[in-house]
Amino acid sequence: MRYFVEFAYVGKAYHGWQNQPNALTVQQVLENSFSTLLRQSVSLTGAGRTDAGVHARQMFAHFEAEGLQQKDDMVYRLNSFLPSDISVKTIFEVNENAHARFDAVSRTYEYWITQEKNPFYVDYAYEVKSPLHVEKMNQAAKLLLEHTDFECFSKSKTDVKTYDCHLRKATWEKRDDVLVFTITADRFLRNMVRAIVGTLIEVGQEKYVPEHVKTVLNSKDRGKAGPSVPAKGLYLISVVYPEKIRIRNG
Repeated sequence: MRYFVEFAYVGKAYHGWQNQPNALTVQQVLENSFSTLLRQSVSLTGAGRTDAGVHARQMFAHFEAEGLQQKDDMVYRLNSFLPSDISVKTIFEVNENAHARFDAVSRTYEYWITQEKNPFYVDYAYEVKSPLHVEKMNQAAKLLLEHTDFECFSKSKTDVKTYDCHLRKATWEKRDDVLVFTITADRFLRNMVRAIVGTLIEVGQEKYVPEHVKTVLNSKDRGKAGPSVPAKGLYLISVVYPEKIRIRNG
């Protein structure tokens, strides 16, 4: 049977989601936990990659297993077994062809910025000390929605067939004592969100006018965009799937 697992993690201790040689990853820890508890080899396919240090409030992966009857009990047992920075939320049965990566219809990320020293955000937000003009940052962010080619914000030497992404939302808002950038798209390129945020910060610092984003996008040149901001402020917060992938009695 094929199942989806929904989980969350703090990324500080991990070299991202995907398995790597000689590096601790979230995938490795979860697969080891599943395999140990189920007494069978379990391979997880995630909804996507997250880089080293990036957090996830909601992430999904699919796997196949035999004899998985008490799913609620399995969630409890996994959470007892897993380290404190990874938690499993739900496990549910899906159609045999359901795919955690390819069936996702949208993904949403948040990036957190704090503008004052705060020990509680040391590992969870990026401190920007200079004043930021949030209205201009939102003007620039709105221009992103007019484009689909985001090669200028992609990590170089990335093995992708297309740089096209369809953005549905890109906006800044003040939330209590943090400034939060929320972005939603059908897919994201490697390093894309962190490069976008770095570029929008430069607009907020009034180094460039909001229309500078158009110049960057049209250039298709990563060197024209702003620097990538630290991974610690980035959160994958939502992955959306069509209802049809789920078996309702699962």
